[in-house]
Amino acid sequence: MLAKTYDPKQFEERIYETWEKTGCFKTERDPGKKPFTIVMPPPNITGQLHMGHALDQTLQDVLIRWKRMQGYAALWVPGTDHASIATEVKVVDKIRAEEGKTKEELGREEFLKRAWDWKRVFGGRITEQVRKLGNSCDWSRERFTMDEGCNKAVTEFFVDLYNEGLIYRGNRLINWCPCCKTTLSDAEVEHEDVQGKYYYVRYDAADGSGDSIIVATSRPETIFADLAIAVSPEDERYKDKVGKEYIVPTTDRKIKVVADSYPDPEKGTGAVKITPAHDFNDFEVGERHNLGIISCIDFDAKMTELAGQYKGMDRYECRKLFVKELEEKGFLVKVEDVVIPVGKCYRCGTVIEPMLSDQWFVKMEPLAKKAIEVANNGELVHVPDRFEKIYLHWLENIKDWCISRQLWWGHRIPAYYCQDCGEIIVSKEAPHKCPKCGSENLRQDEDVLDTWFSSGLWPYSTLGWPEKTEDLEYFYPTDVLVTGYDIIFFWVVRMVFSALYSTGKSPFKYVYVHGLVRDAQGRKMSKSLGNGIDPLEMIDLYGADALRFMLMTGITPGNDMRFQTEKIESARNFANKLWNASRFVLMNAEDSQVISEEEAMKNLKDEDKWIMARVNAVTKEVTANLEKFELAFAGQKVYDFIWNEYCDWYIEIVKSRLYAEDGIDRNTAIFVLIRVMKDMLRLLHPFMPFITEEIWSFLPDTEGMLINARWPEYDEKMSYEAEVEKLELVMDAVRSIRNIRAEAGALPSRKLTAFVISSGRPSEMLSSDERYIKNLANITNITFLTDRSMAPQDVMSGIISGAEILIPLDDLLDYEAELERLNKENDRLNKEVKRIEGKLSNEGFVKKAPEKVVNEERAKLENYKEMLDKVLARLEQVKGKLSK
Repeated sequence: MLAKTYDPKQFEERIYETWEKTGCFKTERDPGKKPFTIVMPPPNITGQLHMGHALDQTLQDVLIRWKRMQGYAALWVPGTDHASIATEVKVVDKIRAEEGKTKEELGREEFLKRAWDWKRVFGGRITEQVRKLGNSCDWSRERFTMDEGCNKAVTEFFVDLYNEGLIYRGNRLINWCPCCKTTLSDAEVEHEDVQGKYYYVRYDAADGSGDSIIVATSRPETIFADLAIAVSPEDERYKDKVGKEYIVPTTDRKIKVVADSYPDPEKGTGAVKITPAHDFNDFEVGERHNLGIISCIDFDAKMTELAGQYKGMDRYECRKLFVKELEEKGFLVKVEDVVIPVGKCYRCGTVIEPMLSDQWFVKMEPLAKKAIEVANNGELVHVPDRFEKIYLHWLENIKDWCISRQLWWGHRIPAYYCQDCGEIIVSKEAPHKCPKCGSENLRQDEDVLDTWFSSGLWPYSTLGWPEKTEDLEYFYPTDVLVTGYDIIFFWVVRMVFSALYSTGKSPFKYVYVHGLVRDAQGRKMSKSLGNGIDPLEMIDLYGADALRFMLMTGITPGNDMRFQTEKIESARNFANKLWNASRFVLMNAEDSQVISEEEAMKNLKDEDKWIMARVNAVTKEVTANLEKFELAFAGQKVYDFIWNEYCDWYIEIVKSRLYAEDGIDRNTAIFVLIRVMKDMLRLLHPFMPFITEEIWSFLPDTEGMLINARWPEYDEKMSYEAEVEKLELVMDAVRSIRNIRAEAGALPSRKLTAFVISSGRPSEMLSSDERYIKNLANITNITFLTDRSMAPQDVMSGIISGAEILIPLDDLLDYEAELERLNKENDRLNKEVKRIEGKLSNEGFVKKAPEKVVNEERAKLENYKEMLDKVLARLEQVKGKLSK
């Protein structure tokens, strides 16, 4: 028998172990089944399960469990990401703490040994944690972005792109993180508006004429690397200055004024200093005008020799001191407070520094073109579709992707340099000698690839690519990618263009985009705010099912959701309600006689047909919702059916039959209770897998585990429209009577009589099922009338479709108690009227108090007087009743 109380700790872990041990998650190729594939966005091996993972992975699990039950070969591929920067930082910190060494002192080979050791110890931690959510992924297929197969795929992809001229090595301006000591792609730079300053600096003409140009800059420390001043060719103010030379402030270096389309005449002074080494737009201007390039900031974000006395100083410290010097020497015209967009490292938050460097790049334009096409032709669909605009906008404005990273942990770039002739060899296998000069003095590139380069291959490298495996043939392309909107640029775009290049197909049909889980106040969860919610802690307190259901029913595609404790408490209450209802049904079924479906169907009553029709209709609606990725609607409909229709209505209606002596009627009711329970457990299982599996194991006539059971299907023959119409009218009547009872303050235990004014079909339906109304609304007698004049006059009424329900006041009210209540209310209202009249008759108050306050008091007085009139009228009515 099902345990007396719902305690998820007693069965969640046990059930998960059983699922895993018995191979419930394993998916094989089956020619008789359609495949349905999802690849799990691989969490970082540095990661700890957080609420974002919980949301993302529960969404995937709902879809996988549903499709598995529909008979698909549903494959969910799990895995983890090596996370170059994040992992290297962790390992470096560990080595420093335990061995007192830097990674350079340790050496690359020893460092990588420590990194792999770290991965073995901590890398599996998050996969153990996600099991607690109930994830039904195929753990036998678990992958890692640096495992042998993924390594091979990454090398193959790099070499193929290189051989087609789509990867090149170039000396270009890149995003540099001075803290992480590596390059970052544009997508890895987070832009933030901060309060900053514009420094207006005077550049004097080199000819000594006294002429000058004023330039506004937010980064005066880069003035040392200026190579020109740019003005718009349309700007009349500067037409006679183009070509003239001006001196860089505090130096003796001369630079020219160039005419270029980049400056905006409406912004600042219309003149822009051009520093190609430290600004991306300036770099483009510099290329157009062949300005060359010089740097005044190094890779540690310290000033170079070009900064003179500021050499070796931090860039921001230099700014403070240099601004002071500019001011003292008369070059600083003014300072203005402005909001400035600043790019920061997505990992550590350090402000990035544009730096000129030799790096590896992917030529994006030809790859982006195909990724745009699949979105435009419907081969790739975003849910919700508004994210397609963001996807397309980013691709249409994409720049070449810098893929090299100055790290040791990651996929090392398969490029080799001949130390004798300088030849660059890119090869899938390490070459033994230079193909150009024959030298064996070769050195492999020190850098590793951007993490997103390898994870971009995830949907197909995990299925065997570059080999033409049977898995790749059967399970690819995948069906849906579930991801947060925050990594569309990082990951989704890269997967699409990579897959189109390598396989000729979009890696998935749908991209289901969800939002972030925020705190109750709508703030992003973060360590600094201390507002993070640990999902493992929530699972310990409320159970995994409650957490899952709260997350699933609290979302709409693409939008953020707020985590509120009362919502997870509500989800647990729902689980508790289901548990208690199931236990009640099972206890009654213990001593019942099992009857055949044929016999039960011959003895169905109206309520049986109604509940069977309702679960049939809900099946159709929920399936349609899931097909459209409306997971929250689907979950809510299952909740409403179980809580309201099955528990609050059907069980209450059939209770009298369960205690009756009529064996056939009793056994039919139990048959229907269990049959409908089986369907509703199937519908709920993807959302709350543990509790549904546990209850299922106690139900009679179930084969195997619920995880492998068939998803219910809509049956037109089970619609029972007449019985549904009749029962819904009955329930409206019961609700109406309950509302009248509550409004009158009559206790539920107080027995009432009712009059129903109706005719025709509504009257027939209500009279044929009046036993339900009597039982559920605690009514002793119902009189059906066609004319209201035949009913008592002192009544409270309720209107439902085709009928009016009247309850005599004599039944509803305890007149002695009502008299006592009304006398108390009369006293209270008289005191309030007297108090406010006294205040308003005080001339001092009326003259001194604000007009608004006086008017409010007058309005209160009128309200209290109206209430008092009603109470007095009611008192007369009640006294009249008591005097009879």
